[in-house]
Amino acid sequence: MIRDKSARKPAKDAPEPEKAAPKKDAAKKAAPAKAAKGSAVKTPAGRQGAIIAVASPTFRRERALIKRGVWPVAGCDEAGRGPLAGPVVAAAVILDPDRIPRGIDDSKRLTAEERERLFDKICATAQVSVAVASRSRIDRDNILRASLWALKRAVVALPDTPRHVFVDGRDRLDTACDCEAVIGGDGIVLSIAAASIIAKVTRDRLMCALAQDCPGYGFEQHKGYAVPEHLDALDRLGPTIHHRSFFAPVAAARAKHMPSTVEPVRDLFAVTEVEVQVDASVEIDASAGL
Repeated sequence: MIRDKSARKPAKDAPEPEKAAPKKDAAKKAAPAKAAKGSAVKTPAGRQGAIIAVASPTFRRERALIKRGVWPVAGCDEAGRGPLAGPVVAAAVILDPDRIPRGIDDSKRLTAEERERLFDKICATAQVSVAVASRSRIDRDNILRASLWALKRAVVALPDTPRHVFVDGRDRLDTACDCEAVIGGDGIVLSIAAASIIAKVTRDRLMCALAQDCPGYGFEQHKGYAVPEHLDALDRLGPTIHHRSFFAPVAAARAKHMPSTVEPVRDLFAVTEVEVQVDASVEIDASAGL
């Protein structure tokens, strides 16, 4: 048999077969997948090209309770645990299942303009209540207890007494009705997200009012949070009556500007000499204690 040797080798003039494109290049050329409807798309710092779809809160848990005959159902959240100044504001909301405003989301994902717009729509269609824990209560009870106190007060202040309450966080409220704590609830439960908007907008407005009473601190910009501008103002001007006394930067500023108001820390391990006087006329029986 005569074999055709030309079948083994490609002709010199024949073009070389194209090499498969590297997987990395193919991945780069591939178009990014579209995010699901109603979700937010975020790209974390340092990970260019990475897409994370964040689902919006839903009314699913509330509807499940309604189907079981449980109604009204409220969601509550607070704003202002972290700042160095100003009150903690809590809000409770009972949404109308037939008139839920579109666009409700975790207040941290919304712009100030979106929050203001949704604030008006929520107040016009839902039952809303607000409670405020003052700076003095925060100093007296600590920030956690003051926040829980305000949340409970907001629930009690609702026009209709709820039969079930969803609260953002890990701590349940001491309410007469069932209370369910949902970690990250403002991004999961729609009623909590609505409450987060009401609490955030209300507190922001209060801090803008405090800015007029205490110029120079920038409350209207940072709302009392520990940003560099606020820390610089604290160092220059000292704390106001609206600052939380036991937060570390405030305590340091108070020690610098008002040292006379800072109580010295007592050393519990210091030895204190006590002078004991014994009446020599009293005879002590050494064997009495045996």
